[in-house]
Amino acid sequence: MSTPPLKYILEAALLAAGEPLSVERLQGLFETGQAPERAAIRQAVAELAADYAERGIEVREVAGGYRIQVRTEVSPWVSRLWAERPARYSRAMLETLALIAYRQPVTRGEIEQVRGVSVSTAIIRTLEERGWIRVVGRRDVPGRPAMYATTRAFLEHFNLRSLDELPDLATLQDPDQAHLELDLRLPDEADAGAAGEAPAGGGSQPAHGDEAAAGDGGGDNGTDEARPVGEARPPGVNDAEQGESRGE
Repeated sequence: MSTPPLKYILEAALLAAGEPLSVERLQGLFETGQAPERAAIRQAVAELAADYAERGIEVREVAGGYRIQVRTEVSPWVSRLWAERPARYSRAMLETLALIAYRQPVTRGEIEQVRGVSVSTAIIRTLEERGWIRVVGRRDVPGRPAMYATTRAFLEHFNLRSLDELPDLATLQDPDQAHLELDLRLPDEADAGAAGEAPAGGGSQPAHGDEAAAGDGGGDNGTDEARPVGEARPPGVNDAEQGESRGE
């Protein structure tokens, strides 16, 4: 039997894997001594991506490698294949996640100092259960509080190859624009946007509720309080801090 074109082999592997595949793992599909060069694999993946240019699926490079996924434009229809409701994330949780992403490694106390309110244990626990954040060490201060950073799963979930692809910090002064760029909009805001209306929860309106959401099992997120949207956001993360979450 003749060997199929490299592009077809890679396409089949990406479809079957159900997770991103790195170039090294794609090379591992072949017998020793027969693996294509890295450049050849990247070229074949690029050709595959071009084949999908006008279709409902796409080849996307994320932190863990390449994957074939549904395009964002058609996801509202595809998502109806699953009966369960999508997870709903409160504004408090998204703000906490954004602070960790931009200021990592950061402690819970430092998050609370920026937000001006306490961060409930349920929010931290939910983010850890999602695999989006992890403890990377302890701050050398009294009490030795845990320091949090984002993970590779965070990058993959939000279609990012690295932290460098996070929206520019200046855009976070407009929360709705930031949510749009990272697909972090609250469900009600997304529905309003699809109908051509202004998203709920604009710049001067206070955030509501700190529950992770119905259908997500998050339950009550404790004492984390609402804060008016548009208050001071975290300063940028430096290169040394970014390194904490790149290789996880």
